[in-house]
Amino acid sequence: MSRTVSVVLSGIGGMGEVYLEALFGEIERGRVRLAGAVDPHPQRSSKFGRLKELGIPVFPDLEGFFSLGAADLAVISSPHQHHARQTVLSLSRGCHVLCEKPAAATVQEVRSMIEAERRTGRWVAVGYQWSFNPAFQELKRDILSGRFGRPRRVRLLYLWSRTFAYYARNAWAGRLRDETGAWILDSPAHNAMAHDLHNIFFLLGAKPASGALPLRVTAELYRAYAVENCDTAAARIEAEGGVEILFLATHVPEADRGPLCEFEFESGTVRIDGRTNPVLARWADGTAKDYGIPDAELLRKLDLSIDGVRTGALPLCGLEAAFSEVLCMNGLQDSAGRAAGFPPALVRETGTGPDRRLAVAGLDEAFQACFETRRLPSELGRPWAKPGRTVDLTAYGEFPSPL
Repeated sequence: MSRTVSVVLSGIGGMGEVYLEALFGEIERGRVRLAGAVDPHPQRSSKFGRLKELGIPVFPDLEGFFSLGAADLAVISSPHQHHARQTVLSLSRGCHVLCEKPAAATVQEVRSMIEAERRTGRWVAVGYQWSFNPAFQELKRDILSGRFGRPRRVRLLYLWSRTFAYYARNAWAGRLRDETGAWILDSPAHNAMAHDLHNIFFLLGAKPASGALPLRVTAELYRAYAVENCDTAAARIEAEGGVEILFLATHVPEADRGPLCEFEFESGTVRIDGRTNPVLARWADGTAKDYGIPDAELLRKLDLSIDGVRTGALPLCGLEAAFSEVLCMNGLQDSAGRAAGFPPALVRETGTGPDRRLAVAGLDEAFQACFETRRLPSELGRPWAKPGRTVDLTAYGEFPSPL
């Protein structure tokens, strides 16, 4: 029988609760020993009682855990302003790491994580679940084999409403920095829809475990909620190989839709329409292929990380692949600067209780027009639109860029 893998989990609320439920099952199967959990406010987690029943020690910080214990695998599910520091610490204590998305807030933090990975000889997996999914892996193999020809253009539209409760659920939602001054940069493109931005780069990557790098970005950032950062993002991105990417994402639509993502290659197209529908490809000769549903097996990333500790197998998605999203997102922030407010006359409140939210009149139609014409709101002459500058990312050293 393969050895039991010891795990420490940092962050037991939110996504941490999902990890805990899976880890409880792994404990029963004898695959995992949960050496400890870390959270400054553990009583807020619905799983706290279960941890106490199992006698699993809970620490207020990761340093406290490592002062008394050790683990084979650290699962980092804390707010993303802590990802870099906790990952580097865990690597230095001999752990492999599964870090939730995004890898970190800034490119300089990701680079520090990569350096720690090389220095310690341990690996870091980044929890973009579609990258670990068999459907997505098969699609990427077909792209790398040349079956689709060279990639030309990609466009993504995602209208996903978020409520007042969403932004009130913690102290960092929608924030640029935390109380210590650490960068957070929480936004649709760097949190809820970070998956979708990453997925584009991942599929265009030249190697199985890499992502295509963004080279230039022009972005427009907007907000309806009273938050520091944006709740709406529109960007044109040039990636390696001259691929043009149009990214349109908002948390204040009138109606939800997406993710709708279309890849255009020399010899065919790939279409993703929603998380519960299959990825469909069609070639110029009329051939079609159903790759399956990429949102299935959401915790395969945890299963493979546990197996990787045992076998030495490297992650399907690590820091090299996840770096592209962080680089692009930092460029978006530099391009647009401070998010522009939507005109108050367009912002309306809808829903009640936990469903109470904001919506911007006409935004759905505007983004649909952007998607169809491959243009940004300012290029369509929307009166509320504010154009951003083009940022060169080819030698981008740190966020914020001094340029």
